[in-house]
Amino acid sequence: MSIKAFGIVSSPDNSVHVEGLQDYRPIGAFSFLGRFRVIDFPISNMSNSDINRIQVYVQSRPRSIAEHVGSGRHYNINSKRGKIQLLFSENSSSRSIYNNDISAYLENIDIIQRMHQEYVIIAPSYMVYKQDYRQLLETHVASGADITLLYHKVDNAREYFKNCHTLSLNRQKGVQSIGKNMGTAKDKNIFMETYCMKRDTFVQLVKAASWESSIYTLSDIVNIKCKDLDVRGYQHRGYFATLTSLNDYFNASLELLNYDIASDLFRAEWPIYTRTTDSCPTEYFESSKVTNSFVSNGCLIEGTVENSIIGRGVVIKKGAVIRNSIVLAYATVEEDIRIENAILDKWAHIIHAKEIIGEPDAPQYIKRQDTL
Repeated sequence: MSIKAFGIVSSPDNSVHVEGLQDYRPIGAFSFLGRFRVIDFPISNMSNSDINRIQVYVQSRPRSIAEHVGSGRHYNINSKRGKIQLLFSENSSSRSIYNNDISAYLENIDIIQRMHQEYVIIAPSYMVYKQDYRQLLETHVASGADITLLYHKVDNAREYFKNCHTLSLNRQKGVQSIGKNMGTAKDKNIFMETYCMKRDTFVQLVKAASWESSIYTLSDIVNIKCKDLDVRGYQHRGYFATLTSLNDYFNASLELLNYDIASDLFRAEWPIYTRTTDSCPTEYFESSKVTNSFVSNGCLIEGTVENSIIGRGVVIKKGAVIRNSIVLAYATVEEDIRIENAILDKWAHIIHAKEIIGEPDAPQYIKRQDTL
């Protein structure tokens, strides 16, 4: 039985830009752990929470998201009552300050107003976490709040979660304001860009933001309304990663090679759905040596792979060493080449460069289809 809420998967605003990778696709379409796309996580959370009506907002380079999401049947959504809609915003260029979430909602406001569900849950397409939205909605309704915001308490905000929004809470978990993490303190409540509210409240906020300023985002208008509305915080527990920089993407991917961390995110009772791609199993040759790595199907591995994530159809030739790296689909690494602390984009072909070595906190990025 579906709950009385519909879902919205939002796009990041223009302050978020992942160097290199985002030049070719939106963050939601990033390959994650070789098998998934980042957008699989918010949609799976909604599907597992019995939310059958989901709107996915795409603001730039929509092809890869549209291909991956498709009809949405692979997300286990009831096809009689359920539906995934891809909604587009094309008013301005992708990097324009006016191309934000409010402009996208305003462009599709008639579709939002026609939704039959009383409540809406909005989640971002650039964060990875697991959350039962039924619990969030129940807590929201029971509290009588106008808006409930999901947050995660961290103790490493000096080094990570830069430029993410933060919540200032009082003792009753009332939200006093929404700010930015400037890296000035280690303990912060990181706002997970996830909202729960009535549909009518959401429509009023969108219209109010548009009236106030063309550059206001949803978080901007909620921050202003904290004085007038009852805005509460709801604490998330478990694995949480934001993919707002190349370094964040690199660290979030590699830390999931730790079984204990991965088993907190991936649980049998809470499947993460994705579009399946049929391909033959990976072939490991006698010269290969693979340790502590995720390796997707269809690869040919003759060399050494350590602590790395290998996408579909990757070819690693004899004598090549891949260490602490992410190799995306259909890349090829020729013989005796050493790659460490690097991200190779799709169809990259490493032929002449004998070494590609980055730092753990500053990985090297090799462009899509590049030949080195």
